[in-house]
Amino acid sequence: MENSAGPSPSPSYPVSAAGNALRVVRLLHEFDELRVMDVADRLGVARSTAHRILAMLVFEGFAAQDRHKVYRPGPALQAIRGSQAAPPPDLITIAHPHLQRLADAVRETTHLMVLDGNGARFLDGVEGPQALRVSYRTGTLLPAHVTSGGKAMLAALPADRLRALYPNGLPGELATASCDVERLFNELVTVRRDGYAINLQESERGVHAVGACVRDRTGTAVAAVAVAAPSVRCTRASLAALSRPLLAAVQDIGQGL
Repeated sequence: MENSAGPSPSPSYPVSAAGNALRVVRLLHEFDELRVMDVADRLGVARSTAHRILAMLVFEGFAAQDRHKVYRPGPALQAIRGSQAAPPPDLITIAHPHLQRLADAVRETTHLMVLDGNGARFLDGVEGPQALRVSYRTGTLLPAHVTSGGKAMLAALPADRLRALYPNGLPGELATASCDVERLFNELVTVRRDGYAINLQESERGVHAVGACVRDRTGTAVAAVAVAAPSVRCTRASLAALSRPLLAAVQDIGQGL
């Protein structure tokens, strides 16, 4: 199907897997051109599914198809690329296999996120294999101080930059969240000491999580990975045990950046 001067028709089949669509947007951002087979291989889906995802992105303006059936960034994605600083361009591509291996090893959901102001932006995730599990949150922005990965990234900031993020106290404060900035800063001291942060139902009732920073080869914190599990089977002690494979995973991701 070639592009025409008029608007692209809506795909016959809607894309319900928003996470896969967002991953394809990221791939377009990283590689500038994709074919259906590239998307199918990278997502591990059928070519028909990859085609439907790409068709939806064309319809929404995030992708454009040329006469050689190659997909490139569309006007919507180009506008975003021109206005925002992006995380390392190969972050998701490098991290995803490690997220998958970690999820398989601990049998819980894994998340990849970056700091976005004083929020944590979820870029990718892999759901755990158990029937009762935490869903991934790809595309979601939550206050960093209520997520384990967000806390890990906040703890890596210099003190002046950290305080500058909270001139008026904590935003979007939840009933179970830290009650004030000073309490958060005190918690971050423990995060720096332990090398990981925990979330005890702070972002969502019934969910516990542990998160740690991904540092590139220069030692700069560029992202965080979290393991999230239902609180009914994941105690505080369980989070400490989960931190061991988590810390190994973030180290492996950082070595690839």
